Amino acid sequence: MTKDIRVRFAPSPTGSLHIGGARTALFNWLFARHHGGSLILRIDDTDLARSTEESTRGILSALRWLGLDWDEGPDAGGSYGPYFQSQRLELYTKIAQELVDQGRAYYCYCTPEELAERRKQAMAEGKAPRYDGRCRELTSQERIQKENEGHRPAIRLRIPDAGETVVQDFFRGDVVFANDVLDDFIIIKSNGMPTYNFACVVDDAKMQISHILRAEEHLSNTPRQILIYQALGYPLPIFAHVPMILAPDRSKLSKRHGATSVEEFRDMGYLPEALINYLALLGWSPEGEEEILSLPELVRQFTLERVGKTAAVYDVKKLTWMNGHYLNERDLDDVIELVMPYFQEKNLIPQQLNDEEMAYFRQVVDAVRTRVKTLAEVADASEYFYIDDFSYDEKGVRKHFRKENSVEYLKKAAEKLAALQNFDLETTERAYRELSEELGVKAGKIIHPTRLALSGRTMGPGLFDIMVILGKDKTLQRLDRAVQYIENLT
Repeated sequence: MTKDIRVRFAPSPTGSLHIGGARTALFNWLFARHHGGSLILRIDDTDLARSTEESTRGILSALRWLGLDWDEGPDAGGSYGPYFQSQRLELYTKIAQELVDQGRAYYCYCTPEELAERRKQAMAEGKAPRYDGRCRELTSQERIQKENEGHRPAIRLRIPDAGETVVQDFFRGDVVFANDVLDDFIIIKSNGMPTYNFACVVDDAKMQISHILRAEEHLSNTPRQILIYQALGYPLPIFAHVPMILAPDRSKLSKRHGATSVEEFRDMGYLPEALINYLALLGWSPEGEEEILSLPELVRQFTLERVGKTAAVYDVKKLTWMNGHYLNERDLDDVIELVMPYFQEKNLIPQQLNDEEMAYFRQVVDAVRTRVKTLAEVADASEYFYIDDFSYDEKGVRKHFRKENSVEYLKKAAEKLAALQNFDLETTERAYRELSEELGVKAGKIIHPTRLALSGRTMGPGLFDIMVILGKDKTLQRLDRAVQYIENLT
């Protein structure tokens, strides 16, 4: 590979950045960075009815959040702009007209209704519903007559009636398509807009794209694109179609399988480094068995040779596990900043915290983050540090509060804690160990109902961490509240 490598990511701004699109962007980015090449970001927005500025902003924001930059494109500039297809329409029209002048393309005046009727008839006769080429050899007089009748022509590419078009795919080798099933396809619609395949080829060629690394679903477009390259006399890039991402049930990934866009994962409290790490492993294998890989390490290792040839299966559980790892490894100050909006959304903390409130907040976050997997879960798992009138977990009540002697244990625990001069991790834990020996029971018999009394939950940070963060007074108040609750159960 040389430094002349130029790859592109060309999303259509008709919605959010999907997981599949994010992986395509990442693979292109890693490939470019590994080989010292360039990544071009192009916005394929010729579908004017569905493309929106909001989607464009969302895609750019999602890419930046993931930590992916681009060497040319919106906000970066470059020598091959503009980088919005909607701003390149004159170029497409000019090149299409050149093809017409050379006899490689022609005007087609067939209306959508006529084409639909012919497709219907062909299918009824058991034939492939392909364009019959009736506008191929129209005379100038016939064309003038059509235009006088108000017909606005599309432009079709004239392709060979026989033979084959071979796609040389990096992963699959030669994939052969018969020309007689491709027919003379449209490159400029009757409204003057280019078709996807035509605009894509023109831009990829003009932007000197060397490798087209994209999703497998685009493989069916590639023979038509190759025919356009050949008609224009452009050199072919290297095509590499990455296998699909499938849902756990091996069906096509969709919203019914949960979050599928980068924005959704961001809002749910996933970290960009976790999502990047996970996406890289969807269809690509690292050198060793280690799966936690930093972005620089991914760049170092990434090659197309290590991309698999079979579909990757999406597993949100693995992503969540990976996110928990990164959440625990992140600098606490970073986590504090990232998690604050989730606490504020739940009205647990004010918009501005004073020094005392911030110190308490830091303790809470540091204790909780090692037990959860996402930023949103940090806030969810911290509610009892800010709310006193929480409810008790029903299963926990049956298991710990309804047991014989639970009230006695909590009262004895409260007496022990009330007598402490220091209220830190060491003294609180020692008090519980002493109480366990005095009562002749395992420490868990006291610890479990105490945890439920202080938090309403059966899981969470260490019990003595919870006590120290809450402080002596609040700990005793909650033990007393739990005693009253249990006594009212009977």
